[in-house]
Amino acid sequence: MKTYWILAAGAAAMLLAAGCETFPPGAVRGPDGTMEYNVLVDASPPGAKIEVNGDLVGETPLNLKIYGNPNGTFHDFGSYYYIIRAYPVATNQFQQIKVFWTGRDGTRRDTIPQHIYFDMNQYEPVKVPAEPPRVNYYYPPDYYPPPYPYYYGPAFQFYVGPGPRYWHR
Repeated sequence: MKTYWILAAGAAAMLLAAGCETFPPGAVRGPDGTMEYNVLVDASPPGAKIEVNGDLVGETPLNLKIYGNPNGTFHDFGSYYYIIRAYPVATNQFQQIKVFWTGRDGTRRDTIPQHIYFDMNQYEPVKVPAEPPRVNYYYPPDYYPPPYPYYYGPAFQFYVGPGPRYWHR
């Protein structure tokens, strides 16, 4: 009887832990189990055009809505990076870029900042990292079909059987 209660309490604890969600109260839910984060984007001369993942979203100062994981990290919506780009307002200013990892295919996952600031007068080389290399699976030659004509060289055979106790029956 005691083991029955222990098993029932363990099953109830597992069901309770599996059914809990970690969304804070008042959070706006997004697609794929994400939640909405509001990020203030600002630049040194106001009016810089902001582009997010190739889409123009507005001019600074800007309140940007980012859908991320409930733990405060960027969500993987099919891209390795979340890219925010600011274009210069006047001459002698430079394009600025911020790149955040999303955690796709086991890469690292960056946290969503509360405030992003671009200093358009400071030179930073614009470097958008390339996608991580694809994993190319290498199959050794033993898995390929034998070459034609068939190879008649030395061969080794190993027998792994039931054991010495069954050999003489």
